[in-house]
Amino acid sequence: MEPVGSNALVRRFRIQASSSTIRSDMGALETRGLLTQPHPSAGRVPSPQGYRHYVNCLLPPPGVAVQHLERELTNISLRLAVFDDLLWQLARRLTDFTGLMSLITRPVRKQKQLEKVRLVPSGERLLVMLVESSNDACHLNVRFPMEAIGELDAMELWIAEQLALSGNGSLDWSSLPPHLYMSGTVLREAIQSHRKSISTLETGAVFHGISQLFAQPEFSQSNRLRPLLDLLDSQPAALVPLDQQQLNCVWIGSEHPQEALVDCAVVQASYKSSNDEIGQVALIGPMRMGYSTAIAAVRSVADHLNRVLT
Repeated sequence: MEPVGSNALVRRFRIQASSSTIRSDMGALETRGLLTQPHPSAGRVPSPQGYRHYVNCLLPPPGVAVQHLERELTNISLRLAVFDDLLWQLARRLTDFTGLMSLITRPVRKQKQLEKVRLVPSGERLLVMLVESSNDACHLNVRFPMEAIGELDAMELWIAEQLALSGNGSLDWSSLPPHLYMSGTVLREAIQSHRKSISTLETGAVFHGISQLFAQPEFSQSNRLRPLLDLLDSQPAALVPLDQQQLNCVWIGSEHPQEALVDCAVVQASYKSSNDEIGQVALIGPMRMGYSTAIAAVRSVADHLNRVLT
């Protein structure tokens, strides 16, 4: 995005004020952190804080074009029976409608919390039983050093204390006592590998419009998008983290938990299937995107998927 000066604003919007007055106002906004000046002699552009203020306080209603999108969505769902084909068509339509990259994740179960761990040695192997919420249990069979067998009772006790302390099923492996390092190293790797494999199997996403990102002037240097492309290759669902407290989110710049999106904005909305599995609909683009249209578009697609799946 090119910096804009006071003269350009006066001419473009026919503001009934002098350029010096506009320049003074822009300086005040810069002082508040809402604008930034890339170069001393350049105009100004909104900062991430400025975009956040715009989204929170100044967002206009979406245009009537969103109503046409909603009618088109109904026709798409009636023509398609295969779910992945439906997601692909919806993602493609979102990109065509907004000019932004779109991403839709398949619905997955809410991540279950670890509630209890049981350890049963068997020769050079260790049976690890993980009890999760809803009384679901799974078993891991891992290679275990014989010299660490004596740590197992204390290891079970430490895990129980950790689960009670965290209240969310997490284990703080950094606080592992030194005398449990041998067994703890094996268990940490086994549990983390299990969680990662489950996440990889259950999550999946379709996305469309990567070329739209490269067409934006903010991303004329391809190295700025490389971390995002790497994330798309390895873990596309990470672009749309699920916040249980807020199912409709707008992430601007560094607000996003993934550092790869520090130069982007992400607008997302959640949808549910009939068995309460949750998926995400999102648009990814530069921070200067048309937020009003993007928010309305992802919510329209999410609402449509809610109707189709429930």
